Amino acid sequence: METAEYIDVLAREGRSLAAAAAEAGPDAKVPTCPGWQLRDLLRHTGMVHRWATAFVAEGHTSYRPDGGLPDLDGAALLDWFEEGHGRLVDTLSAAPPDVACWYFLPAPSPLAFWARRQAHETTVHRFDAESARAVAPSAISPEFAVDGIDELLRGFHARGKSKVRSAEPRVLRIRATDTEQGAVWTVRLSAEPAVTEAGDVGDADCEIAGPAADLYLALWNRLPFPGVTGDGALPDLWRATSAVTWG
Repeated sequence: METAEYIDVLAREGRSLAAAAAEAGPDAKVPTCPGWQLRDLLRHTGMVHRWATAFVAEGHTSYRPDGGLPDLDGAALLDWFEEGHGRLVDTLSAAPPDVACWYFLPAPSPLAFWARRQAHETTVHRFDAESARAVAPSAISPEFAVDGIDELLRGFHARGKSKVRSAEPRVLRIRATDTEQGAVWTVRLSAEPAVTEAGDVGDADCEIAGPAADLYLALWNRLPFPGVTGDGALPDLWRATSAVTWG
């Protein structure tokens, strides 16, 4: 996907998140984020949007902590979220392709990283917000879901801080079943950070297969795994160790 496409997704998903939050109300429980109400989701996502904006807009070339959560609620909190989301979209849209700033996963450029990361951050949290309503959340395209799976497996869980590890070497296969050319990842687990390769590479101890969007949300611990064959301990290991936490 191109940077402009990610920004378009970010813009759309942020508007949908705000609409769902306005409909459900700040007290609504978020079933995909146990212990959270929608006010918590808005505060967190809005904080992340402002944190990302600062790197691109101000050109910080080293890590900087976030600005903390706001002491806002109700309509004022929703306005604050919408303002920060709009500022992020505008900042990414106006930034030069060669903008220099800090980023934390492999990417063609800092701008490409932040557009991609915030598009996925906002999409997952839009799903969270819509899950707080009485109607089913809107769909995620297979292409975007495949991109998000790749970011999670080959980005987040390739880092030293990932806790997805196994005392004995194990191989987990992830297979999207609804893409034209197929999308498959082979995840090698050991006592070191996971190593993920694209495609069917050797034998696997367990395979998780299903529509790309279901896999994407399941790997982000938002849905049950769609289809599991082989060693069921590996999906359990993923559930127990794969959470990406803030800070």
